[in-house]
Amino acid sequence: MEAVIFIGIQGSGKSSFFKERFFTTHVRISLDLLKTRNRERRMLDLCLETGQRFVVDNTSPTRAERAPYIQAATEAKYSVVAYYFQSQVDDCLQRNQQRPKAERVPDVAIFATAKKLERPTLTEGFTKLYYVRLEAGQFVVEEWHDEI
Repeated sequence: MEAVIFIGIQGSGKSSFFKERFFTTHVRISLDLLKTRNRERRMLDLCLETGQRFVVDNTSPTRAERAPYIQAATEAKYSVVAYYFQSQVDDCLQRNQQRPKAERVPDVAIFATAKKLERPTLTEGFTKLYYVRLEAGQFVVEEWHDEI
């Protein structure tokens, strides 16, 4: 059983990456879709109870925000994998402007998330970590290493 946690600022490609890599294999748990933390928690609990693989498709910028997902998944005997989306704020702002108007986030939200973004570490409880970046419109996934 696998739990995946995406980490990255808005506009870094997380939802597109989900659609490309996990759509047919994992349930998507996203606050953007579920709208409330209560619904999100209920969806998480359902996945854990039924042994369903899932992806947490949120920004998850801080260790404190990731901790409840990691703890719940670990207690349910899941492996917990993180994908850290490397990106520049300017690139994310540009991609955000290309979204349909109803799907755009305020620029200030992107700046705020970027300011508090903490790189993940294995000591948080992750089984495996990966870097993800966009290059010429394609996702490039690399094994985790200490230096960027």
